[in-house]
Amino acid sequence: MDSQTLVIIAGAVAAGFVQGLSGFGFGLVAMSFWAWTIDPRLAAAMAVFGALTGQIIAAVTVRRGFDLKTLAPFVLGGLLGLPMGMWLLPQLDVQVFKAFLGALLAVWCPAMLFSAQLPRITRGGQIADAVIGAGGGVMGALGGFTGVLPTLWCTLRGMQKDSQRAIVQNFNLSMLLVTFGTYVATGVISSATLPFLAIVAPAMLIPSLLGARLYIGISEATFRKVVLSLLTCTGIALLVSSVPGLLRRLA
Repeated sequence: MDSQTLVIIAGAVAAGFVQGLSGFGFGLVAMSFWAWTIDPRLAAAMAVFGALTGQIIAAVTVRRGFDLKTLAPFVLGGLLGLPMGMWLLPQLDVQVFKAFLGALLAVWCPAMLFSAQLPRITRGGQIADAVIGAGGGVMGALGGFTGVLPTLWCTLRGMQKDSQRAIVQNFNLSMLLVTFGTYVATGVISSATLPFLAIVAPAMLIPSLLGARLYIGISEATFRKVVLSLLTCTGIALLVSSVPGLLRRLA
């Protein structure tokens, strides 16, 4: 077993467990492993596939229902954002992608850590929800990061855990289905990608089931603090590692 396969398996195992427990985060966790050595397009394909697989498992094992009126603005916005993300994906190279992901982790994860102390957002209504959904669509196309903005937004809205999970889980499932179909149609996922997807699926299956099983029994808040702290450090490391290459291009 070569080093690349080991990295893929490690990322899928960690990401599957985190997504099963929290309902989001597969792309972020997996990319914190994969972005170091794997081509961005391949990493994005694996992240979307793994996140979609995890959401299908969650839909069966952790059912939270949904309010269509509340969910619809997020989904409609997401459908508008996906094409922009698909346009951006081929433009990314390794160094830029690492810088983007590192900055995302370094900013978003601490924001989530301290979100309990942030003021609750009560304005904006469905228009604001649609804008957040559009951002989720763009980020979903770039690597399965659909849940990043909606999760932070729902937290800032002061939603209860189960209500938040219902929105994020169903939004993620909708966006990832469309993103995966678009990846197949545009050739991002091809016959050459299938062997890598065949590694991701079994690697993340059991961890995802374990995470979903532990969702009710373990304090999600405490666990999320640990995960977000680790991801913050990973984001800073990715960002720092991308700086020398970017500086050389400017020189």
